[in-house]
Amino acid sequence: MMHTGARCLFFLAAVIPGVHLQRNDSENQMYRPVLRPSEAIPKIGTYMLQSLAGEPCIKATMGAEYIVIEKKKTWYFNLDPSRVRTSGYCGKESAVLSLMLPDNTTSLEFTFIKEKNVSYITKLSARVSPLPLCQRCANKTYSGLLDHDKLFSTAAGQSFKCKSDSLLLMSSELRIKLVHLQMQAFTLPKGQYGEEVECWADFNKRVVPIVIGATVVGFILITLLTLLFIKDRRSQGYDRL
Repeated sequence: MMHTGARCLFFLAAVIPGVHLQRNDSENQMYRPVLRPSEAIPKIGTYMLQSLAGEPCIKATMGAEYIVIEKKKTWYFNLDPSRVRTSGYCGKESAVLSLMLPDNTTSLEFTFIKEKNVSYITKLSARVSPLPLCQRCANKTYSGLLDHDKLFSTAAGQSFKCKSDSLLLMSSELRIKLVHLQMQAFTLPKGQYGEEVECWADFNKRVVPIVIGATVVGFILITLLTLLFIKDRRSQGYDRL
């Protein structure tokens, strides 16, 4: 039956003007990200880069969201870990982790630097070339760069971890949000994360409620002690009378 249907389609295409056969070949279709008007939690992926000797030199676990500002509106695109191709290089004092989607339509690249016993990200670049936002809209690429920064600094053998969202301003039109972030470069024994270094956002979320609670408890204790002291002074005054 399938062969008969195929013959009929070829016959119609041959004799009837305007009837064309369309190949369903996904390999010939260019992948293009689609911007969405609403935000969604990005999927978490773990990316590993190895040196030429086969030793792990960069490991990163995170979800990544591209936030595009276009025509006074905000659009969103999440990096899909299942589509990401990892590349880069490993050096003694510098290393690069590049995350790329098919057809190079989307990229996110981290450049790590090692200075003595400290490592950090000195450069972060991002780019996304989505489908046009409307039928008559032209193709457009949104890109941005953070350079000469010291992001996510840790000592050798430690990993940077941040449960809070990290929002990075790449350009006037592009922001990158990293969620549930953990990464480590240069020293990765057996490919495992080392001691965790907590980000300031997580530290504040954890410590500030404790400080506020302690302050409230202290204020209550001072108030109670003051009331007891006043009550005791008054009772002493009555005894004298």
